[in-house]
Amino acid sequence: MQKIPMTARGAELLREELNELKTVTRPKIIADIAEAREHGDLKENAEYHAAREQQGFCEGRIQEIEAKLSNAQIIDVTKMPNNGKVIFGTTVTILNVDTDEEVRYRIVGDDEADIKNNLISVNSPIARGLVGKQLDDSVNIETPNGAVEYEIIEVEYL
Repeated sequence: MQKIPMTARGAELLREELNELKTVTRPKIIADIAEAREHGDLKENAEYHAAREQQGFCEGRIQEIEAKLSNAQIIDVTKMPNNGKVIFGTTVTILNVDTDEEVRYRIVGDDEADIKNNLISVNSPIARGLVGKQLDDSVNIETPNGAVEYEIIEVEYL
């Protein structure tokens, strides 16, 4: 099994979700199943079937998170010297050479990616184009509208 790159923050968020599932969600579902059983005939008991389905989703997510955390390779860039190189976990500000528009992205694992918060997956085309490059490098990134040239104007190890 290959290691899954993850920021320290991403691992912490998964641990919080796992704790919530085990200490709040799972006991609530068990109580819902017990209550639904008291309503009698299980064949026609919608509450029972809904609770059992919820239980399946909950247990599946618990297993998924535990597997991810056990295979996580936590990368904390704050503990590394900033040599201007774009790597997993860095925050990169790029300048669109044609439009002068600046965009700031943090390169994170697939689970943490959230484009609305400028968190991009290490596997996204933009991140793949940036990783390994240096501050002040120019990069061409394929977009749906064709190649766009960007200049890396800031690399932060936050």
